[in-house]
Amino acid sequence: MTGIVAEGVSRSFGTGASTVQAVRSASFRAEPGRVTGLVGPNGAGKTTLLLMLASLLAPDTGTIRIGEVDPMDDPLSARRLLGWMPDALGAWPSLTARETIVTTARLYDIERDAAQQKAAELLSLVGLGELADSPAKVLSRGQKQKLGLARALVHDPQVLLLDEPASGLDPAARVQLRVLLRRLAAEGRTILISSHILSELEEVIDDAVFLVAGAVVDAAPANSTARGWRIRLAGADPARGMADADRIAAALGMEPGALGIDRNAAVAGFESEQAAAAGLRLIVEAGLDVTEFSPAQSALEHTFLNLPQTGPNA
Repeated sequence: MTGIVAEGVSRSFGTGASTVQAVRSASFRAEPGRVTGLVGPNGAGKTTLLLMLASLLAPDTGTIRIGEVDPMDDPLSARRLLGWMPDALGAWPSLTARETIVTTARLYDIERDAAQQKAAELLSLVGLGELADSPAKVLSRGQKQKLGLARALVHDPQVLLLDEPASGLDPAARVQLRVLLRRLAAEGRTILISSHILSELEEVIDDAVFLVAGAVVDAAPANSTARGWRIRLAGADPARGMADADRIAAALGMEPGALGIDRNAAVAGFESEQAAAAGLRLIVEAGLDVTEFSPAQSALEHTFLNLPQTGPNA
């Protein structure tokens, strides 16, 4: 089984006063058979880190292992283990989708007949079978993402590095992507995925690595902050939204006006799922007819929004 281990990885750009520290002493692991999400705000260093893992950018300090391979010492061996999907396709716009896959396969020393067969299989897998003979330059953003994923899979890699793979995909294609990634992980592959679509990311990942200002940060403090839960009563009406919120607040032992309103539902903060369950019990015992009681944010969104604004070394 081939996983990813990064220890103390740093990378800066520029010199002197214009130096930008893109990644700061980042350490993390991505395990085989699991999908790991790389989460952080814009400019956090996610793409720079992925480029170093893909052997396309050398770290200033630290070590990287793809299985037992150091991608800086032996980039060819690392690239045979890795499937790299950048945020933008960035290759051969005049080639058809089929030619793109065949050419990529040939670069991995796959025989031409096998490359043709692989192209047909992969284009069907990602939903581009009907566009196999269309040039890449006419494909939509989402279709190019599908082609980029097919290209990353051409040599049957054990590790996948995916930068914003769901960008531009329609809802049905996003569901298909989730199913495919879970299947690939179940086969024992290591998958590291960067995405800003946190709701989609939460549906597919097993683990998360949070990157802020180039540094991996501990997300534990976010778990101690109150998470909003949406509470809706039967027959919710905008005209009496605040009145319903005050009835719920009273059941929870809170002052009138303590709860916010979101889409005809009250929003209450609870420190944990156990506290939320206890709050629901109080509301029901007060005789209120609850028709919705659900998190206002996903757990990943809640953690993301409560990340520190600077890394530990910033």
